Amino acid sequence: MTYQSSVDQVVADRAPTATEPILRVSGLTVTLGGSAILHGVTFDVAATGVTALLGRNGVGKTTTVKSVLGLHPIGGVVSFAGTDLSTLPTHRIARLGIGYVPEDRAVFAGLTVEENLRLAEPARAAPRYDFVYELFPVLRERARQPAGTLSGGEQQMLALGRVLLGPARLLLIDEPTKGLSPKYAGQVALALGRIAQQVPILLVEQNLAVVRRMARDAVVLDMGRVVHTGDARDLLADPSLTNRLLGVSAAPVHSTTAKPAPAAAPAADLEAGAW
Repeated sequence: MTYQSSVDQVVADRAPTATEPILRVSGLTVTLGGSAILHGVTFDVAATGVTALLGRNGVGKTTTVKSVLGLHPIGGVVSFAGTDLSTLPTHRIARLGIGYVPEDRAVFAGLTVEENLRLAEPARAAPRYDFVYELFPVLRERARQPAGTLSGGEQQMLALGRVLLGPARLLLIDEPTKGLSPKYAGQVALALGRIAQQVPILLVEQNLAVVRRMARDAVVLDMGRVVHTGDARDLLADPSLTNRLLGVSAAPVHSTTAKPAPAAAPAADLEAGAW
């Protein structure tokens, strides 16, 4: 039995339909260092497309993502494709098919690109190098280069490439365009759009242009609580609501009908930074 088939078997009896969320977070609470960080966070992640987790800095977005992965002790329930994750250790959660790309990328700077990827190869499935190199050809070109000498955008591609080597049912991606130039932000966003056609993504992102292009659903946190859920484009089309919830202004989308955002913007627009 392959690794993918073993993952399939775990959740096959209760696999989500196209209309059933793949991830349910219910009443999530987290206390760290004696301080309450999350207060009853509740939201769903759709089984397709991109769900954006938004909010000002320090409101609990990264804590929420890490809690899904079992990296923090929690109260409440986190359910993935019908399987309760609340008491599972992180390694078992990962084996269910949840991949994580942290905000700081966490590449091994002293190892080559090739060595970073080899460390991430799944134990019981053929690594998907063809897919990774198709998305990020620079990783093949710089296979023998130390990861620490890559640009920030290239390191982000490497961090994404690692989680794409193995089978995945859900990706948790934290601030993938943070600190990147418009060129690299566009390339990363374009790749995420392609990835989202195959696997759902819970995306933490401050770049609202990226969110508008990619996300169908939005969840907004403030002070460790969910203060808004709904269509991402509806949110970003309302400047007053965007400013009140996120503290920034967003230009309205040129459409009067709320529709799911496309998986990705045209390559030329993204690579040029023309959001």
